[in-house]
Amino acid sequence: MQLFGLHLIDAVLIAVYVLVIIWIGHRIGRVRQDTEGFYLAGRKLGVFYQFFLNFGHSTDSNQAAGVSREVYRQGLGGMWIQYLVLFLTPFYWFTTMLYRRSRLVTVGDLLTERFDSKFLGGAFAAFTLVMALIGGGASYMVAGKTMMALTPKTEVEYTTEEAASVAAFREFRDLQARVGAGLSETEQDRYEELQDRFERGELRGLISHTNPLLFYIAYAIVIATYTMLGGFAAAAVTDAIQGTLIVIFSFMLIPIGLGQLGGFEGLHAQVPDYMFSLFGSAATSDYAWYTILAMVLANLVSIIAAAPMMPTAGSAKNEMTARLGMLGGMYFKRVIMLFWALAGLIAIGLYAGALDDPDQIWGLMTRELLFPGAIGLMLVGILAANMSSLDALSVTNSALFVRNLYQPLRAERSEQHYVTTGRIVIGVILLGGVIAALYAENLLTLFQYFISLPAVFGAPIWLGFVWRRLTKPAVITQVVICFTLYAIIPNLFPSLTAVRTHPTLLAETTPRQVTVVTGALQEDVDVGRATEVGETIRKPHLIEATGIYFERVVRTDPADPNSPLEGQGRFHAEIWVLSWLGIDFSRWGKAQLVATRFFFDALFPFVLLFFISAFTSPVEKPRLDRFYGKLHTPVQPTKEEDVSAVERAAVHPEDYEEAKVWRGSSWEILRPGKIDILGFGISWVLVGVVLVLLWFLATVGS
Repeated sequence: MQLFGLHLIDAVLIAVYVLVIIWIGHRIGRVRQDTEGFYLAGRKLGVFYQFFLNFGHSTDSNQAAGVSREVYRQGLGGMWIQYLVLFLTPFYWFTTMLYRRSRLVTVGDLLTERFDSKFLGGAFAAFTLVMALIGGGASYMVAGKTMMALTPKTEVEYTTEEAASVAAFREFRDLQARVGAGLSETEQDRYEELQDRFERGELRGLISHTNPLLFYIAYAIVIATYTMLGGFAAAAVTDAIQGTLIVIFSFMLIPIGLGQLGGFEGLHAQVPDYMFSLFGSAATSDYAWYTILAMVLANLVSIIAAAPMMPTAGSAKNEMTARLGMLGGMYFKRVIMLFWALAGLIAIGLYAGALDDPDQIWGLMTRELLFPGAIGLMLVGILAANMSSLDALSVTNSALFVRNLYQPLRAERSEQHYVTTGRIVIGVILLGGVIAALYAENLLTLFQYFISLPAVFGAPIWLGFVWRRLTKPAVITQVVICFTLYAIIPNLFPSLTAVRTHPTLLAETTPRQVTVVTGALQEDVDVGRATEVGETIRKPHLIEATGIYFERVVRTDPADPNSPLEGQGRFHAEIWVLSWLGIDFSRWGKAQLVATRFFFDALFPFVLLFFISAFTSPVEKPRLDRFYGKLHTPVQPTKEEDVSAVERAAVHPEDYEEAKVWRGSSWEILRPGKIDILGFGISWVLVGVVLVLLWFLATVGS
């Protein structure tokens, strides 16, 4: 029996899950909460809830889809779009401590206090709320695309337009598979036409019964209901349940998919050797080692500005609980991500070239590999993964709106008034993500935005924690300039016809034909390129031209090879600015262009901050003494002891002068203690363990 394209068993499992989490939110919401209780769970969470809260809020199925998508497109090296965070995890040992010791509610509060600027606190809140809509849209997209893949139409149900779209997609994939060996002139023209249509999203390999808009709205309402009722405490409790479901959904497809391919040896027989390379080359991947390094650096600058960092750390009963919960949840996620990458490799073996939208990998594999009941459990796991991120994020963003935008204008209202306002904001934010989901082009674009944009505030937060000399004018100027370069210009320029069609800005890299040395696949044996699977052969590989300033350069009319070109997608303002220095990017590969963008995003804000601070005045000393006094004072066992210790540190800043690395300087960096060194060292050992597991994944069965 089918219900909305799903088996009745699967539909019932989803309904039961939704009812359970709403009931949990209702039970927690029955307890009257003040703002600290609603936004920080009363600062009472232990290691268990901290573990699942950190694992849950940092893990959602759009990340799983992003890893699997890029592995499907680029090979194992493509997982670095998400896995680069592995090298950042040890730094959470310090950032979590700093956020817990700040004793604040939001990152906006931190900027307000450090720079004596309600404007900066409000600007961060506004910036984060916009980012939240994009992030919510990405999460809705994954859940929606998975549902679409699980509820496909049969070919007899296609409309004429849908049938034509699917047929054109299949033709495009056939031509694309033969482009390296050379196409006739007629075939090449047809391939370029279909490629342009594919880039525009006109070709589809799957048609679904699911209406994305209706699904997004229903999904947002469910999350909003239990989160508005229970606040951060409800997010913590439901994340413990959802964390278990995330693990289940991450594991389910692997053994069945490998069984279909004949195990790891069968996987290597179906997937080219270079797809197992951990660090792709410029010839076969967008993620060469230097690209990964640039993305790591940009993400390191950005992580400190992640809005949930403050409430997750602040909700812990003490700073050691916060540190252990953060690292435990984050390293567990790094292990789970290995299974997402393996799913992408399995998808190559099963569907290589057959998917028009790799974001649908999970849904397609679920539909074809699992059975009723298991399909419902998988879909529940995917929904849980998204919900565990969106619930904590929505509470965090509600706090930013209320404390840093609303409360400064409506001061001295009751605690209950602010809690009620926060609940309303949660609903608005979650429903606003529906709009973002309808206009977002694809998950890869969103992930790349997330890496670079937070650096706008990440740079001043990092420096603000450690350097007294950083000034408010410098931060405001840097935020305005960088936000213009990283967000406004990349989105504004593609909407301007004069820019979109400007000949200089339509420049592309030079296409190149390279030879890839790889082990033969079964398909190579079938067509006579090799005598057996695994034999070393040389295959032609075409590195196609890619836009230098725009994400894509396409014809305005795909059917007319003489029609004018135009730029589409993100406009790379970073490359544009660097071109003013006379740099010629035409011979560069895509991996080099991507690396250049992220190096610029990471370093340019610091250049501005140091330069402008040299000519402007810092915040007055008493305010800085109080701020750094808190950061240098460990959280005490009781509230009374904590208040007393913080007050003493503010009045006697000289108490910490001897502990500074550079005494008498503007740098507020204390010499690390035994716990700091031990925790940081163990964190890097765990990085090594995870890398060994990744190496094993890449080599087993070869």
